[in-house]
Amino acid sequence: MSSACPVEDGELHVQRLGDGPPLLFIAGGIGNGDSYRGLAKRLAESYTVLSYDRRAHFRSKDSTEGPITVERHADDARAVIGFSGYGKALVFGSSAGAQIGLALATRHPDTVGGLVAHEPPAVRLLPDADEWLEFAAEQVARTEAGDIMAAFKGFLGSIAGAGLPEELKTIRLPQEAEWRTLFTRELLGFYDYLPAVGALRRSRVPIVLAGGEGSRGYYHYRPARTLALALGLPFVEMPGAHLAPQRNPAAFADALGEILTDLVV
Repeated sequence: MSSACPVEDGELHVQRLGDGPPLLFIAGGIGNGDSYRGLAKRLAESYTVLSYDRRAHFRSKDSTEGPITVERHADDARAVIGFSGYGKALVFGSSAGAQIGLALATRHPDTVGGLVAHEPPAVRLLPDADEWLEFAAEQVARTEAGDIMAAFKGFLGSIAGAGLPEELKTIRLPQEAEWRTLFTRELLGFYDYLPAVGALRRSRVPIVLAGGEGSRGYYHYRPARTLALALGLPFVEMPGAHLAPQRNPAAFADALGEILTDLVV
């Protein structure tokens, strides 16, 4: 079932699947709620799974210009929970979606029954933060200079297990408008967002930080481990690498289901 959730300066395309306690999925990448379709089908056996396209992406709308902040995305996530008829929900986010989930737990802790944050690119937690902030700025500069394919290849080349289809050397970038929005309006904000350790402690939201076993050593794996240590919270390794929620939904759903069960005990 799909519906349109009104938000400030926009509208979000929301999908609902299953029956049970509410579980909100927050998409990373180019913000496509359908990217978790395989995962949602499996977890819908136990949960009411809510997913949505981030503002300015795919079927969602945004009337603003300029950067879309992590905080605004967090407010949107809160709106989806309320619009769907719930006071709070369990939340799963991967990559940029994990950054949004952490901001949601900081800004609106009463709406989060528990959070699984998978590989948030919170590079400011790392000793080599400047390198990764410069990397993000480079992809923005490439896009603004008219070479979005170079930005796309550079970005995916930094991600564990992403891989590049050979045909991308000769054809136009699929979903170019979505990648352009990510690179020019969101990427710098996602990399620059620093989770508020003190606020997360005070929130009392049950949080599990997670990284893929195939992502060890990568910049998108290390922040979750660092943040878990700072908060004194669990760090869990999950099957696969950065894109495991999309590419290996069966194994990932089994692992995520176990974590979610432990969160609500």
